[in-house]
Amino acid sequence: MNKKTVMVSGNLGYIGSVMVPMLIEKGYDVVGYDAGYYEDCYLVDSHPALKKQIKKDVRDCTPEDFEGVDYLIHLAALSNDPLGDFDEALTYAINYEGTMKMAKCAKAAGVKRMAYASSQSVYGISDVSKAADEEGEKNPITAYAKTKWRCECELRDVCDDTFSITYLRPATAYGASPNQRCDIVFNAFVAYAYTSKLIEIKSDGTPWRPMSHVRDISAAFIAVLEAPVELVRNQSFNVGTDNNNYQVKDLAVAAQSAVPGCGLTFTGEHTDPRSYRVSAEKILTTLKDYYKPQWDISKGGKQLMDYYASIGFTRETFDSYKCNRLKALKKRIADGTMDENLRVIEK
Repeated sequence: MNKKTVMVSGNLGYIGSVMVPMLIEKGYDVVGYDAGYYEDCYLVDSHPALKKQIKKDVRDCTPEDFEGVDYLIHLAALSNDPLGDFDEALTYAINYEGTMKMAKCAKAAGVKRMAYASSQSVYGISDVSKAADEEGEKNPITAYAKTKWRCECELRDVCDDTFSITYLRPATAYGASPNQRCDIVFNAFVAYAYTSKLIEIKSDGTPWRPMSHVRDISAAFIAVLEAPVELVRNQSFNVGTDNNNYQVKDLAVAAQSAVPGCGLTFTGEHTDPRSYRVSAEKILTTLKDYYKPQWDISKGGKQLMDYYASIGFTRETFDSYKCNRLKALKKRIADGTMDENLRVIEK
């Protein structure tokens, strides 16, 4: 079998920095495609053996960028609700228009498969008495979620027998990465616990969150490249485990358990309208021979604790731009290395 080449857009981000070494270990050649938004946010050095690194904005892609590429994993996006709300027009331009352009250029260049990173936020506020499956009602309430759902709908018209697209909806990510994020819930809880010995929850802790470890998310993307195309073409998959739905208070207790001597308080001063439970049954059955998740929050909490300890993680780093995507972009705009349209300015 010829060695396959996979392009990973957003390869320098939180998930991409974990996924790329996993792909290389599996025997793939990897082409990175990243605008470099967060290239100065790494907490540890990471230099995987890429076939090629393309430093380019997804809004500027051309079919020539995909020369020699067999598969595309498209992660690149403004990656959460606060970033999406930073400027809704830019979220639309990058997350929707950029995604559609990447797909069409990849198809024109002869790429065979695309795995698209959608999100479980497409379910929005939902009935928590049951776990939503892939066909469940979509109620995206943020700019980020709306662009993800729109892409899913419109990419179906791009997908065909020569260009297979799969839509992966990861649960909220957690776990250690060389380019760490602490603006996502469980990573933040363990960071608070490690740096301050106190986790303070401003809600009552009752909202539900589906969770998936960053290595399990990466494994799901690899699985849809390796599974028979008839199982994955034009299919959506929630990414998770058979027990991946947690209330915020469960996450807080798990983070507290990972850090000896940590306190935990619930202030209840804020209400959080986002609450949803999601089923991962489809991916666990349809792709059972290819996707085998390995993580839960107890194991992930220990990994995060060990990671923070190994790098000498401090509250100063936690509060800085290094682990917070919105802060990172605002810093780059302020120091003149990015313009107001989130285009990188090379010095």
